[in-house]
Amino acid sequence: MRRPSASGQNFAQKVMANTILIGAQWGDEGKGKIIDVLTAEADIVVRSQGGNNAGHTVIHRGKKYILHLIPSGILRRGKVCVIGNGVVIDPIALVKEIEGLKNLGVRIGRNLLVSDAAHLVLPYHRALDEQRELRKGAAKIGTTKRGIGPAYGDKAARTGLRVSDLMQPRLFSKKLEAKMRENNAILRALGAKPNDFREVNQQYLAAAAALSPFVANTVVYLHRALQSGREILFEGAQGTFLDIDHGTYPYVTSSNTTAGGACTGSGVPPHRMDRVVGVMKAYTTRVGEGPLPTEDASFAKKLHQMGREFGATTGRARRCGWFDAVATHYATMINGIDELAITNLDGLDEVNPISICVGYRLNGKRLDVPPCDSAQWNNCEPIYETMPGWSESTRSARKFSDLPKRARDYLKRISGLTGAKLTIVSVGPTRAETIVL
Repeated sequence: MRRPSASGQNFAQKVMANTILIGAQWGDEGKGKIIDVLTAEADIVVRSQGGNNAGHTVIHRGKKYILHLIPSGILRRGKVCVIGNGVVIDPIALVKEIEGLKNLGVRIGRNLLVSDAAHLVLPYHRALDEQRELRKGAAKIGTTKRGIGPAYGDKAARTGLRVSDLMQPRLFSKKLEAKMRENNAILRALGAKPNDFREVNQQYLAAAAALSPFVANTVVYLHRALQSGREILFEGAQGTFLDIDHGTYPYVTSSNTTAGGACTGSGVPPHRMDRVVGVMKAYTTRVGEGPLPTEDASFAKKLHQMGREFGATTGRARRCGWFDAVATHYATMINGIDELAITNLDGLDEVNPISICVGYRLNGKRLDVPPCDSAQWNNCEPIYETMPGWSESTRSARKFSDLPKRARDYLKRISGLTGAKLTIVSVGPTRAETIVL
């Protein structure tokens, strides 16, 4: 383990060890940028859950990179990126992402490993995802229709196909034909167009050939890395309240987006984890349906007019609201968050006053933790306190002391309410626009 220097102002001088980084809200917290920053210290970056429904955006040297399956560490030389067993992989999408990054000048070779135990997303998963969402009407979840839920459903039902199957052409084709026969019958019953086996088989076998150099037993690789003292960064996707167990069910994703998912989705045991970093915006956003107690239409409109808060994966305008300290404090409990990285502080530069949700009121009673039931959560009335805004740009700040006093006061307040130590503040999308405390 490296020791920090006295100054502590350089990421390469901070203690890294093995770190889990998770979103502490509803996703889109700016994890891609923070992962990119922390990767300077890590040797290996691991994705352990989700699929290409996630989108991490990194801006470096004037170029914008949007990553869906490949860990953000791919943008730094000398780092190894691992797609773990807990991820569901659309092979066509992964090949396209690799080719797109190569076209942007990113080197991809021995620095990328794909778990042979990861499950596959297939065309019938996407078709079923869309059909199920259409039939829910007003009760729709807001899925990205990328087939993630149905793929995890097959995994839980023990009928899924995995990367290891894809690497065995005859076996894969046989299993695929049987699965497509079954799922095409379901699609016809739903009035949807069935998929063509020959076309899908050909496309996926071509993807298999392209991906085969990257496929490995990543559990063994990661354990050997641990034995040799290499430092690992676990890159979370989505956010705490999209977790299948702890989120605003059923308006959630289909995997464990909380810290525990890093262990099950990578094969690295809990006692090898050294710290958990929770990423949260200086306000709150959400894409899709489900509770968002602090949602404020006028605040959202202001952010959208600034060109902010559009989804990297879907392009949809995000729902926006004030900082929810009830939710983030609960996220700290669930994940064991040690340190906070607060992003998008600059989004509040022109906002005055600023509201903070410090409690909920439901049926006349005050709540200091979110209710389990989504309908109840949706009916919670936020209890606000207000703080004065700073009404000046924070984009040029490179030290905490460079920030306006009111901005510092705001950060201290939301950190205190959340219950974890503030260590990183982001004041813009680039690596340079980052403050380390």
